Amino acid sequence: MKKETNVKLVTVAVFVATFMTAIEGTIVTTAMPTIVGSLHGIEIMNWVFSIYLLTNAMLTPIYGKLADTIGRKPVFIFGTLLFVIGSALCGMSNSMETLIVARAIQGMGAGAMMPVALTIIGDLYSMEKRAKVLGFNSTAWGIASVVGPLAGGLIVDTIGWHWIFFINVPIGAILIAMIWRYLVEPKREKTGKPMDLKGSLTLAATLLALLLAFQFLGDQGFSMPVILLIVVSVFGLAYFIFVEKRAQDPVIALNLFHSRLFVVVNLVAALASGFLMAVDVYIPMWMQGVLGLPAGIGGLVLAPLSILWMVGSFIAGRWLVQKSVKEVLIVFLAVILIGGAGLFLIPISASWLWFFLISSVLGVGLGGTIVVCTVTAQSSVGHDQLGVATSFNTLARTIGQTIMVSVFGIIMNSITANALQKGSLTKDPDIMNKLVNPQTAKLLPEKLLAPLREILFSGLHGVFGVALLLVAIALVMTLLISKKSATIKE
Repeated sequence: MKKETNVKLVTVAVFVATFMTAIEGTIVTTAMPTIVGSLHGIEIMNWVFSIYLLTNAMLTPIYGKLADTIGRKPVFIFGTLLFVIGSALCGMSNSMETLIVARAIQGMGAGAMMPVALTIIGDLYSMEKRAKVLGFNSTAWGIASVVGPLAGGLIVDTIGWHWIFFINVPIGAILIAMIWRYLVEPKREKTGKPMDLKGSLTLAATLLALLLAFQFLGDQGFSMPVILLIVVSVFGLAYFIFVEKRAQDPVIALNLFHSRLFVVVNLVAALASGFLMAVDVYIPMWMQGVLGLPAGIGGLVLAPLSILWMVGSFIAGRWLVQKSVKEVLIVFLAVILIGGAGLFLIPISASWLWFFLISSVLGVGLGGTIVVCTVTAQSSVGHDQLGVATSFNTLARTIGQTIMVSVFGIIMNSITANALQKGSLTKDPDIMNKLVNPQTAKLLPEKLLAPLREILFSGLHGVFGVALLLVAIALVMTLLISKKSATIKE
């Protein structure tokens, strides 16, 4: 008897992958202030996020092409295994440097997990049902975002932050077993076309140069290494286009970019994802550094964002079969703009409870926006390019996150450093590390707490101002979509 894919159980496995990714994100952002305080590395804190996103971005388009060429199953299992190994190494880290290396390995695995998981959904469901399934998929993230901050805060406050990473190991093992057992793919015929190794390597090198340039820009400002990396990335992009025009089976077919709709929704996804980094990374820092609250509260205020993300996804799925892509995107981006404005305007004296409301509004807007961008990117290509289109959409989001986490780091570091220098409050170079860790903040002199929190608040204010600008740009870009943009019919 011929084995067939168990659609329900494979869909559950995709939800498990979403759950594991969401748990990783919410727990790490919740624990980061404590990790920074423990390992004394606020200056290189962004590398913990950036290296994960960097290695993720480098390999995502290659994984997408491999998923179209050799199948979703082997690529997905390999990526998940790598992610689990990276998570275990993160848990065993005892310095900021080893944690960063382990996060690099974790990112290499994540580069396959989410884009291939979304591609599997594209395989299993028709276009009419896909938006609804992606919306339902967000429930896994909603559940994880409730469990993650609570579990992360509890673990950090009791047995230590090292243990937050180990939760990925058993979940990953279950996920691999489910995909191995229940996903059945047809044998793919060999095309006889050679793999585009030159294009793959050129693309990976170009992305590495580009994203490292932004990271070093955050660490060093404009320096010779930054300028050289930017030059390398520009020439790398030009050479990549040259190679892809001549490749028999290009890793990213350039005809994808002939569609204005495809280009715009990916740019919007990148900008929205960049905005999300400001929320995920710096709201917990506000809770712990400005308000002096425990790590658990720092993550808990993000829970409504992920829960309401699910609601936004469901609404997007329903509207996409009734309205144009342009109309739906404008509505959800306007919702993000309202939430972002609230985040930018909230005063230092505001209670942490206000962040629940802001987080809820942002969840609806971001959830709808990302689902619309994903479904539209998939619908604009044929099935033979589904993996590439999905992975490119994921890549665009990752690049947006990577660049913006570096830009936000530049803003935060420059504002706080200038304020500390002007205020002449202290000569302790580690003072901001101590402030953002609630345990060490208790040991600071009482007279320093208020001015230091004012300085941290001014840095956060700058970050959220730039994040708000990203959403405004995304709204303007959405206006470029033709009024005739396709409506996905039921």
